Amino acid sequence: MLLEMGVLKLASKKDPHEKLHLIHKKVKELIEEFQPQDFAIEAPFFGKNVQSMLKLGRAQGVAIASAIQAGLTVTEYSPRKIKQSITGNGNADKEQVWKMLQHILLFKKEIKHYDASDALAVAVCHHFQNNGLGNSPAKKINGWEDFIKKNPARVNRKR
Repeated sequence: MLLEMGVLKLASKKDPHEKLHLIHKKVKELIEEFQPQDFAIEAPFFGKNVQSMLKLGRAQGVAIASAIQAGLTVTEYSPRKIKQSITGNGNADKEQVWKMLQHILLFKKEIKHYDASDALAVAVCHHFQNNGLGNSPAKKINGWEDFIKKNPARVNRKR
């Protein structure tokens, strides 16, 4: 169930340290309000703009520190892993990811910012990784024979 989805607007703030403080404060508030059991975040990715990567890394670090301070376990997922988990394509664009999230979550509303859908994609990816695609715990599968042995009810034996 989706409880909250939004974007923290920081463009009007000039001081980079104030921005980091606001990120820490907002993450802390969300954790206190919703009492999550886990904290999942998109891992840093390597881009061409070093300054942007440094700023993003700092922001992620502050968010992670807030989660750790609250006693949450932190899991990071690569952008490719998140896209693969949601769409089946590790190179999917933001619109494809959003459309699949709408389909998975039966969510009709459109969004204004794909950053919010990125965060939702991380949460859904984390759910899939910890719970499988259904409600049962995920099973590690080593090939078709192992799958058949662990999932006998899913095998259709037609001859």
